[in-house]
Amino acid sequence: MSLNNNLKKILIIDFGSQFTQLIARRIRELGIFSVIVNHKKANNLNIFNNNIRGIILSGGPLNVYDSNKFKFNRKILSLNIPILGICFGHQIISKELGGKVKKSKYREFGLAQVKKVGNSQLIKNFFDKKNTNNVWMSHSDQVFKLPKDFKVIASSKNSKFTIVEHHKKRFYGVQFHPEVTHTNKGKILLKNFLFSICKIKKNWSAKHQKLKLIKDVKNYIGNNKVICALSGGVDSSVVAQLLSKAIGKKLICIFVNTGLLRKNEAKQVVDTFKKKLKINLIYVNAEKEFIKRLTNVSNPEKKRKIIGNLFIEIFERYAKKIKNVKFLAQGTLYPDLIESKSVTGSQTSKIKSHHNVGGLPKKMKLKLVEPLRFLFKDEVRKLGLELNLSKNIVFRHPFPGPGLAIRIPGVITSQKIKILKEADYYFINELKKNNLYNKIWQAYAALLPVKTVGVMGDNRTYEYICLLRAITSEDGMTADFFNFKKDFMQTISNKIVNNIKGINRVVYDVTSKPPSTIELE
Repeated sequence: MSLNNNLKKILIIDFGSQFTQLIARRIRELGIFSVIVNHKKANNLNIFNNNIRGIILSGGPLNVYDSNKFKFNRKILSLNIPILGICFGHQIISKELGGKVKKSKYREFGLAQVKKVGNSQLIKNFFDKKNTNNVWMSHSDQVFKLPKDFKVIASSKNSKFTIVEHHKKRFYGVQFHPEVTHTNKGKILLKNFLFSICKIKKNWSAKHQKLKLIKDVKNYIGNNKVICALSGGVDSSVVAQLLSKAIGKKLICIFVNTGLLRKNEAKQVVDTFKKKLKINLIYVNAEKEFIKRLTNVSNPEKKRKIIGNLFIEIFERYAKKIKNVKFLAQGTLYPDLIESKSVTGSQTSKIKSHHNVGGLPKKMKLKLVEPLRFLFKDEVRKLGLELNLSKNIVFRHPFPGPGLAIRIPGVITSQKIKILKEADYYFINELKKNNLYNKIWQAYAALLPVKTVGVMGDNRTYEYICLLRAITSEDGMTADFFNFKKDFMQTISNKIVNNIKGINRVVYDVTSKPPSTIELE
């Protein structure tokens, strides 16, 4: 997002927190335009102008005394702009203004109770009748001496200065993360900062976002042609429709049937985009090519990279047949980026590679277009509706780029793929039949690399275990398993075992994220 936008905005300075984009998202949800800049770029005071009505300093993995790893321009504190420091940002404010930060005697990770000890505009309606609230902590350092003229607003058992303020300068610090859903009423605290302290008015919506993205795409692409990596999922479908609105016939979608798609998916994609939406579509059947490359490969990271590399190979192969193609469009979302690398160049931890992030060849000949890279899934759905995509596409469950390959741990075979497609088909259909599909963020079947003994009739069987997973989530960053009724579980288990040769046992995954990820690999 450009800092030259004339909208009144909140500037978020990123110090490497994996929650930074959540801050921007919460602000957008409240109807305010926001931008994120890396802390290094924030040292250039030219980016600060009259349109910036508030500054938020994010969390981060560093220590405030690691001066060799980051620099903070103290002149930011003299701009007469309200500032909210979150976690690491809170510690920066205190340290730069003469306070002290040190290693906590007791680290705080997870839920903690905070108690109100003072009054502030920041905490209006934030605490309950007992003046307490549960918040999400994630820190090993803490402020142990406040700067001059700061006062304590709230404390926790292990952190005396959990919420602090300098009323006259409009500086605020919170040791917890109000942007994550685990913090009770965290959005209220951010709302208070925006409207009561920064005095900013609502100026952002899905419509604004659509118009801005279309304009950005037009400016970036110019008169060049774009190949879109279309899979038929929500993300690539929204990208295709967005690009179609922005550049029209200069968009050529390539749909690669990897052989790792869900049952009947290839036909549905062709029918939707070529016949209904009238978008230029090239269909490539590459089933044999992908299966051959994945033969005897069991390492999940290697699977992802093989699939990512082959995707790009195929796109480049077809790009040579089309004149003036310079760009490759992908449906990369923000959760993909923060699990793979930092989006702002800050110090974040890599969790796993994504086929459209970490698996790209270094010598790729096409430039990337990733218009959704700063959006979460629910924002993409809203954008899809703004772009007049059907609800069947917009509210479809997420499906990973590597497809069924990462739902078959271990070695992949054509037989395993065939078995899994059937199991997934029965599971999803049963969810729709029972009006559960739209209550679940993501659901799928997986085929575990384990065979167990079973009895069917009077015969002994020795077949695979089918794992079912269904989770609820707001943004894919955190998730919990869906609590099915026993009758449903019995029904789907019986249908899968009785109708699919190769499966004799069904299990249900009841692990949340964290500690697990949504997909198995």
